[in-house]
Amino acid sequence: MHKLLTDEPGKKMLLLGNEAIARGAVEAGVALAAAYPGTPSSEISLNFFQMARESELYFEYSVNEKVSLEVAAAAANTGLRSMCVMKHVGMNVAADALMTLAYVGVKGGLVILVADDPSMFSSQNEQDSRYYAKLSGLAMLEPSTIEEAREMTVQAFELSEELEEPVLLRTTTRINHSTAVVTLAAITPPKTKGEFVRNPMRYVTVPAVSRRLHQRLLENIGKAEDIANRSPLNIVEGSGDWGIICNGVSYTYVVDAVRDLGIKEQVTVLRLGFSHPLPEQLVNTFLDGCDHVLIVEEGEGIIEEGVKAVAQEAGKLLPIGGKSETLFSRLGEYNPALVREKIAAWFMVKDTAGQLPAEQAGEDLPPRPPTLCAGCSHRASFYAVKEAARNMDVVYPTDIGCYTLGMLPPLGMADFLICMGSSTGTAAGFSKALDKKVISFCGDSTFFHSAMAGLVNAVFNKHNFTLIILDNGTTAMTGHQPHPGVDMEKMGLSGFGRIDIEEVVRALGVGYLNVIKPFKLKKSIEVLKEAFAFEGVSVVIAREICTLYGRSLKIPEMKAFYVSKSCKNHKDCIDRLGCPAFFVEKGRVNIDPDRCTGCALCAQVCPENAIRPVTGKNSPMGGEK
Repeated sequence: MHKLLTDEPGKKMLLLGNEAIARGAVEAGVALAAAYPGTPSSEISLNFFQMARESELYFEYSVNEKVSLEVAAAAANTGLRSMCVMKHVGMNVAADALMTLAYVGVKGGLVILVADDPSMFSSQNEQDSRYYAKLSGLAMLEPSTIEEAREMTVQAFELSEELEEPVLLRTTTRINHSTAVVTLAAITPPKTKGEFVRNPMRYVTVPAVSRRLHQRLLENIGKAEDIANRSPLNIVEGSGDWGIICNGVSYTYVVDAVRDLGIKEQVTVLRLGFSHPLPEQLVNTFLDGCDHVLIVEEGEGIIEEGVKAVAQEAGKLLPIGGKSETLFSRLGEYNPALVREKIAAWFMVKDTAGQLPAEQAGEDLPPRPPTLCAGCSHRASFYAVKEAARNMDVVYPTDIGCYTLGMLPPLGMADFLICMGSSTGTAAGFSKALDKKVISFCGDSTFFHSAMAGLVNAVFNKHNFTLIILDNGTTAMTGHQPHPGVDMEKMGLSGFGRIDIEEVVRALGVGYLNVIKPFKLKKSIEVLKEAFAFEGVSVVIAREICTLYGRSLKIPEMKAFYVSKSCKNHKDCIDRLGCPAFFVEKGRVNIDPDRCTGCALCAQVCPENAIRPVTGKNSPMGGEK
């Protein structure tokens, strides 16, 4: 049985933040969940996917975030408790549905989990999703600890049903990917079949209906603010006249800083767990007891803006600090030492704690840039494209996925990237604006997510570029989640359809379509040259299973390769491919047999055929026996 299905109230369990959120949803009786995977939220959907095999929960990996929200919204309007999970940039994709869903509302609880990524550990931008709460007029909760992540998930469902609106549950990477002991509560059995009562004047958002629904939404915002003012999720601690207002994980840093600075008796802390709408009455009362206040919030100064507005309207003249050149930045993730330093500076106390050991530990470590895995077929695809396009003036739009790492040397196969699915749209623009060959890249999951629409546009408008679809049979970067093109039977799962990318592309009417096996280098280069010479939209599908995914499916691996004595040490294998299985020892190139997957790409690149498969007659570490 999946550990998150353990129905033992009071049992303590060590959980990742994302596991705690998934557990909270189960305790709340979630019946349907939908997601498109995106770090730092991916483990939530993974746990739902696993639990759905053993419980009444229905879970799906939807084609993109907009679709996942639409699926969850429909279920919630039949009375089922539903959840939609995404990362911050996914909220941009779902926003079209979100804005009008706020008007329509829900019958059953609908929680929308959005995971922000300060410092961009795995994202193309820093984005503060609290703005979506303001933009949509929906309530937002923000946990500060892993235990709260579980508790607030349950409370978010209850609040959603009380307001008859979706509720946003916002986390950040530090909450999603930290681990702590969580106390389990009882599991509520889900209601799995709903009822929908037709009511076009509520659910069909033509202008006449939406005008009335907008008024309803504004009334609901007032109701939500009244709840926020009384909510136990907003806590006040201490009794000093130095005020600190904070949210999310910043609260835990504040608590540590106040203790370390020895100013507990002088400080009162307001932690906003129910952060939108801003509980203005609570904030106003809090300000009455303070002579100066500091706002500690990662990302944008949203709380600061609201608190200053409350203070101004009440005629309060106390100093309120937050975002500035000398205090907190709008950039990046905060940490305990930074928060302590800024609190000390604002309240003019001495910071004697110094740097924490954990912060000193990584100072002298060498950088470790991300790289494509040993045996990754994308490396072969990029090399083949580079060879086929030799002496051509090329621009390479790319997309979101493992293959984005193709930007790094020695491959250098990425010139422009905006967002998920942008490869095809930007390729179209470049093809019209430049007298260059345009070659764009997208992955299989990305193709289904949103790149397909750009390809349709390109065929209709007769653009001129080549699209390389890197089909490795999974959503690799976020942890091997399925997408519509995955053969689910290989995962031992039945009851799923399968969409063939080749058939889809052919149906769209592209002028040139071919499929390559990228590890067959010579043939791949020949096909790519044909595609590049074609006038119009050409598509090449590079089909080869992700090496890590293949390993998880127990697909037999090929023999590792080694560098024989005939090697003249040109280092072409390293300089042109950059495979992490290579290493240099005493000036000579070697291959780590434990990392080599036997893809044979390097053997096809070596000018003197010095790279050979390991057999019983030779040594894997560089010399024949």
